[in-house]
Amino acid sequence: MPVSPRSRFARALAVVGVTALVGLAPPAFAAPAAADAGTGVVAEAFKKGPVYVDPRAAGQLPKSVADKLAAKIEAADKPVFVAVLPRSSDYPQASLMADLRSLTGISGVYAVRLGELFNAKADHQVMSQSAVDNLRGAVQRSYASDAEAQLNAFVDQAVKQTKGHAPASWQDSGEGGSGGGLMVGGLLAAGAAGGGYALYRRAKKRREAEQRELEALRVVVDEDITAFGEELDRLAFSPSESGATDEMRNDYSHALDAYELAKQQMAAAAKPQDVQPVTATLADGRFALATLAARRNGTPLPERRVPCFFDPRHGPSVEDVNWSPPGGVPRMVPACAEDAARVIQGGQPMTRMVDTGQGAQPYWNAGPAYAPWAGGYFGGAGAVVGGLLAGTLLGSLLSAPSAFAGSGDGVSSGPDLPDGGEFSGADFRASDFAGGFDGGVGSDGGGDFGGDWG
Repeated sequence: MPVSPRSRFARALAVVGVTALVGLAPPAFAAPAAADAGTGVVAEAFKKGPVYVDPRAAGQLPKSVADKLAAKIEAADKPVFVAVLPRSSDYPQASLMADLRSLTGISGVYAVRLGELFNAKADHQVMSQSAVDNLRGAVQRSYASDAEAQLNAFVDQAVKQTKGHAPASWQDSGEGGSGGGLMVGGLLAAGAAGGGYALYRRAKKRREAEQRELEALRVVVDEDITAFGEELDRLAFSPSESGATDEMRNDYSHALDAYELAKQQMAAAAKPQDVQPVTATLADGRFALATLAARRNGTPLPERRVPCFFDPRHGPSVEDVNWSPPGGVPRMVPACAEDAARVIQGGQPMTRMVDTGQGAQPYWNAGPAYAPWAGGYFGGAGAVVGGLLAGTLLGSLLSAPSAFAGSGDGVSSGPDLPDGGEFSGADFRASDFAGGFDGGVGSDGGGDFGGDWG
């Protein structure tokens, strides 16, 4: 039976890897010298393996236990980092989590046992904020006096929920051993080949995720384009009708051009970010249509405003109204005349609903995939859009400093965020790692961990 190129690659890699690893396998956990301490030391250790124990805290987690914990994380192939540290001025509580993430530079889940205290944080694209918050509280309450049980319980659950893969640097950081140059060369070759295939696989997964998001957006945008076309039909304007002026004809031509351009832009969209110019075009076309309607009716021309917040298909907003999402705080949002009247009278606005894995949801609670869609409608200004959506799932993404990075005024979609286990340096959402430690032995686990978890 013929052997596929992939199978031959896998067998060759296995042979080289086994040969290279004989006599060269490093321990999964290595305790540093007692003089080594500080956040930088922990961060450097995290680049080489998932578990670090400060020598002064070795009594909480013996080396044999730490090795097993590290092996569990590595076997799961997840970017979960665990540190056991003494309560010391070497580890400032208020900034420790953010400092560790900054200096390690790898997106992932970070858990720290600091004396009898415990804290955990994660990049929001790696583990949801509510998931890490709930898991942290659970192990804090149940295992506050037992570091081994606490960390194992946390890891057992974290590796099931963490997105991404183990950092490539864990595979390439081995030191020591008695092997000669051939073994070292074999290991490097195996690492290079394996790393290349891993990068290919991750890139493929990212492209697939982008395509899934794009197809979900395509459904919504196609509905928007169809609705705009129906508005053009209902207007029933004829350039040669009695009373038609050049200004009316220009408005109508502008609206028609926007309709055709939006269809072309959506047909050419190759990634989620390509949706933003489509919705920007639709917003522009709807304003032209509203202007044409005002000219025909002899009413004042509309002010150039962003679309209705509740559903951009309603056209340009006419005023701001005080509104709050369920469970959220009030804020001023732009609304069309009909929705403004509903809100002012205490009713519910006609909200744009979209399909999600959890059923139909308002677009602002449908996740980061809708960021390009919203960014095109509302101008792509991070502070503006993030303020409108403050306290919502989409708003937490749009208000982040990196939400509009790398694409001009555009909105960055989920697939552009670094996957779990990938290096991003200090470019991460600060609120994901904000706050210090609290809730030691005997507490209810509800300590102040700081930061707005949205």
